[in-house]
Amino acid sequence: MIHIGIYNEHKLMGTGLAAILEQVPDFDVLFCTENKDKLMVFAQNGNLNILVLAIHDTSVRTMNLIVRLSLINPKARLLVVSFDNSEETIIKIVKSKAKGVLGREASKKELIEAIYTLRNGFDYFTSSISQMVLNQYINKLETPENKNEGLDSLSERQIEVLRLWGKSYSNQEIADELFISVRTVDAHKNHIMQKLQLKSMVELVKFSIKNNIIEI
Repeated sequence: MIHIGIYNEHKLMGTGLAAILEQVPDFDVLFCTENKDKLMVFAQNGNLNILVLAIHDTSVRTMNLIVRLSLINPKARLLVVSFDNSEETIIKIVKSKAKGVLGREASKKELIEAIYTLRNGFDYFTSSISQMVLNQYINKLETPENKNEGLDSLSERQIEVLRLWGKSYSNQEIADELFISVRTVDAHKNHIMQKLQLKSMVELVKFSIKNNIIEI
C-alpha cells in the first residue's frame, strides 16, 4: 500500500486529486488539506510515502515550503503538480527538492505512473518537462565556454539529431529531415546518451541540474 498526502491551496482541486487517487487499490490517501499549518503537522506522519503538492506559483514562500517539507520528512518523496507551465516556473521546481514534477496538462495515467515511480525510488518528469531541460541543455552546450565540454564529443550527425530532438521532433520527423531510418535515429540517441554518460532523460535532467546547465 502506498500512503499519500495531498496539499492544494484550492480545496476543490485537492478534493479532485484525492478522488482520482482513491480509485487506485494500491493507494491510501492519508490526508488532503489546503491549510499550510495542518500540512506541516500531517507531513510528519512516519507512514507517509508520497506527498503531492499542487502549486500555483513559485514564490520564495512556495519554494521554501518544498524545502521545509523535504527536511521535515526526508522519507516522503515530493511530487509537485504545477498549474503554471512556463519554462521559468518548471525549471525552478525541477531545481528544488521535488523528486517528481507534473505540469497542469498531465493525465490521470501520468499522475498514477509518477506515484509508482517515486515509490520505487526513482525520480519522475513528464516528457514535456524533460524536453524543456533538453532544450536548455543544448543551448548551454552551444555557448563558446561550454562547447568543448559536450558537443565536441559527438559526431556531426549526432549533433544534428540532438538539435532536432531539442526542437521536440519525433523520431519519424528526425528521420524524414535527415533522410535516415527511424532505427538509425534511435541508435544515434542511444550513442548521444552514452557519450554524455547518461542512461535516461531523467538522468539528463539531474545531470543538467547538478552541472548548472539549466538556468532560471
